[in-house]
Parts: sequence; C-alpha cells; structure tokens
Amino acid sequence: MHRNFGTLLAVVTLLGVTAAVQAADWPRFRGPSQAGIAQVENVPTEWDDEKNIVWKTDMPGPGASSPVIFGDRIYVTCYSGYGLSEENPGDKKNLKRHLVCLDQKSGEIIWDEALPANVEHESDFSGFVALHGYASSTPIVDDTGVYVYYGTTGAAAYDLDGRHRWTVNLGDKIHAFGTANSPVLFKDLVILNAGVEGDAIVGLNKKTGKEVWRHQGVNRSWNTPILIEANGRPELIYSEQGFVRALDPATGKELWHCTGIDDYICPSVIPVGELVVAIGARKNSAIAIKPGGSGDVTETNVVWELDKGSNVSSPTYHEGYLYWASESKGVAYCADAKTGELIYQERMEPRPGLIYASPVVADGKLYYVTREEGTYVLAAAPSYELIAINKFEFDDSIANGSPAVVNNKIYLRTNKSLYCIGQ
Repeated sequence: MHRNFGTLLAVVTLLGVTAAVQAADWPRFRGPSQAGIAQVENVPTEWDDEKNIVWKTDMPGPGASSPVIFGDRIYVTCYSGYGLSEENPGDKKNLKRHLVCLDQKSGEIIWDEALPANVEHESDFSGFVALHGYASSTPIVDDTGVYVYYGTTGAAAYDLDGRHRWTVNLGDKIHAFGTANSPVLFKDLVILNAGVEGDAIVGLNKKTGKEVWRHQGVNRSWNTPILIEANGRPELIYSEQGFVRALDPATGKELWHCTGIDDYICPSVIPVGELVVAIGARKNSAIAIKPGGSGDVTETNVVWELDKGSNVSSPTYHEGYLYWASESKGVAYCADAKTGELIYQERMEPRPGLIYASPVVADGKLYYVTREEGTYVLAAAPSYELIAINKFEFDDSIANGSPAVVNNKIYLRTNKSLYCIGQ
C-alpha cells in the first residue's frame, strides 16, 4: 500500500465526487491521487501497433490533454479546423475544440461536441503553441457533468450526455506559451487557474457558471492546482513565479504562502504525505513544503530543496520516493520524498527527446510518455532500471498527454488516436 494512501482518499473526498467515484475511475488530470498514481496490478509493460492493443480509436483532431474516465465512459478533448500543420495552419476562424465521449470497453465514440473558438483572442499556431496545440487542458468529470477549459474561449460545462450547459469567459489575454491548466472540482464549484487569460484563479458555480470568487494576481503559472486536507481544512495549492500558495477552495481567500521557484512554473504541485512537493522552471529545482498553520495568512518554510527538476512535466510518487524526468535533458530522477536526497539521476538511453507528459506509476512501474520516441517503462524503485520502450510504427504523431490507468489497462492518446492497452 502506498504510504500516502490516506492522503489520496482525502483528496478524492475534497473533489466532491466521493459517492460516484469508484476504484475504476480516473476523473481528473493525473487521476484521483493528483500525482499520476494508479491503484492497479498486471498492467502491460510492452505493446506495439498490435500487441496488447485492446482497441484503437482515431480522434477528430490532435490534442495534448489527457483522457479521463468515469464509469464506463472516457472523455478527452481535441481540436480541428486550424493548426493541423505548421507549414499550412489554415484559417483561424475555423478553429473548434471538441469534447469527445467514448465507450470504455469498445472505444466507440458515443458523442462529439464541438465549440467554436473565440478567434479574436486566440493565439496563432506558431512557436510553443505549435508544440501542444489548442486542446491541452484535461477535462474533469463527476456525476454532475464534464467541465473543460479552452483558454480565451472560456470554461464550459456539459452534462454526461454531451448537452452544453454554459460557457464563461475568464479573460482575453494570450501568451506565446498558450494555455494548459485543467479544472478542479470542489463541492459545488469548478475552479480554474486562468492566470494566463485573466491573471486569476476563479471559482465558478458548477450548475450556472456564475463566478463565486476570484483570487487575483496569479503570476506566470501554467499548472493545475491540487486539493489537499491540512490543518483541519481543505486547501487549494498552486505554484507560481516565486511562491507556492494555498487558498480556501470555498472562498478563494489566501491561507498561506511559501517562497517558491523564481521563474514561470508549468509542473503541478503533488501531495506526498504531510508535505507538498513542487518542481519546475528553467533552472530545474524541486522543493518540499509543509502546509502552513491554521490561523490568519501565514508564511511557511521549505522543508528541503534540490537543484534537480523539470520545466514541463510534474513528478509522481511511490513507496517513499519521488520520480520525474527532465523534459529536455532525457534524464530520469529519483529522490527521497522525506529528505530530498537525490537517489539517482540517469540518462535514458536511447535518447527519449522531449517529454511533456507527466509520468504515471502503476504496478511498481513508471510510464514516461515521450513526444516522439514512444513510452519508456522504468522500475519504480530506488535504482534505475529500464524495462521496455514501446513505440508505434504506424502512428508517428506527437504524444503530449499523460496516460490514464484503470482496470489494469492504460489509456494513451496521441495526436491521431486514443489507445486502450491491456493484457
């Protein structure tokens, strides 16, 4: 059993979906644990175009978001109409985002709901935006519906049968990096880090989309907040340039802050027992923080710091150790979660190229999805062991999304297709 399993249960409770979430659900970015931890056994470590492929379904367009799973359905986003080729991106007025619902057992598309983009305030398909596209935010789902974020086009809500309920604009600013932050659910709220578009984290009513609270002044933050329970209360934690901050998810009021990593931050914070761990930035750092006190706004301190990290992908955790990979150096890391002691740093060979997806740990293995060189499977152990490299021959498209793992199966998406991988 994972040492932070009690924390994981608390996190699921805070998501407000305890009654509906089952062991076979993966309802949000990085799953119930918020750290890419799958409670499964007998997951495949090897696959190719045919081996261990239960089904494969072509998508209406590319996307960097991750699939989410609730009950017998899968939800994933993609885009169409513009930006399918950097050489000839097309006309931006044709850009649409799609929320696609599939049957988990067969891979059949049940419904596909498209939403036209807010073209006037949409980034051009170039530079960093071309690396991940226009569907990089992962949906979140519970028994009330599916919630998505499409940057300047806004946050949107659908019921489980695909009926559109509302769309709310959260800001019109754009950035050369694009947008990627995924929604979070807390009781009757959907919470979004609109730091790029509106310099704020915003809490919206799930039923109506009406704004309930706004935390202004979010600075260079491209990560999805996490929910934990600490100091006898729920806390919403995110990382931004210079600080890690905790908010009351019901009101948006700041609870505590800690000196963080002084640069723009893409990786999400993860919960590890009584600590939260943040990595990130171009100088590659990792820090562990014990959440602040229960009084007024407090400043808490870093428990440990390490000069290793990743500028894009988030870490994961297994049996006392943290694991992550540099997005560009092709180096895998392992550190002691309590002390920050670096256990190993090993160059992955053959070179994996860029890694934008965050790792998943399942059945004692680590799954690192690379953009172009397939999925590297490593042992989730304090000594480096490469178990397999799995690459499709007939699908040479980019893979940016983190996999979902339920029912002993891996759900992996590329820019072309969604795959169900199982024994």
